[in-house]
Amino acid sequence: MSDLPSRPASRLRAPSWRDTRLLAGVLLVLACTVAGSLVVAHADDRVPMYAARAALIPGEMLSAGQLTRVDVQLGDDTSRYLGVAEALAGNGYVLREVRPGELVPRSALGTRDQITVQPLTIDVDATSASTLVRGSVVDVYVNAPKAGSTGSRDFAGPQLALHNVSVASRPGERSGFGSTGSDTVAISVMAPTDKVSSLIGNIDAGAKVTLVPAPGAVTGPGS
Repeated sequence: MSDLPSRPASRLRAPSWRDTRLLAGVLLVLACTVAGSLVVAHADDRVPMYAARAALIPGEMLSAGQLTRVDVQLGDDTSRYLGVAEALAGNGYVLREVRPGELVPRSALGTRDQITVQPLTIDVDATSASTLVRGSVVDVYVNAPKAGSTGSRDFAGPQLALHNVSVASRPGERSGFGSTGSDTVAISVMAPTDKVSSLIGNIDAGAKVTLVPAPGAVTGPGS
């Protein structure tokens, strides 16, 4: 028998830059590297900003203890909020409400001369105030006695006295037998300075005061 013809053995050759598979592999590695760099760069866009640790009440001085650091991505909006890199001004005051956890807008801060509210402690019905907490935003209604009235329940009807004011504190409950026979609680609200005198006049005249939480206001569990 004659031997079968044999095929010459093929030799391994080093890959060439002209090999399309090699080029595809290199491009894939480059694409993955670029994508990874973009992800890392995007994550590094976070900047440290200040958020309210608890409710910030209009009229109060701002302190570091009321703030907490959060790292966020804001893009071009960074200048609108208070950054951690900035030193807190010793005379910085809160001009409008900032809820717990919210970033602190620069527009919510100012000087003492810009404050237009002051704390006013009033006695209100305990039931209407049962869910209020520091930072709650409320409307204040005053129900004044009718002119010449001598009866304890003869009122003219509730009128809106203050709109969207912040509850600054709850000094403490005080049981008392008022005109309606219900318990009362002392609540401190940040009232506009130009409204304080008229509200005090109504209260001194025997008006009944009720606080109504604004839609979406921060509240707590009822007592």
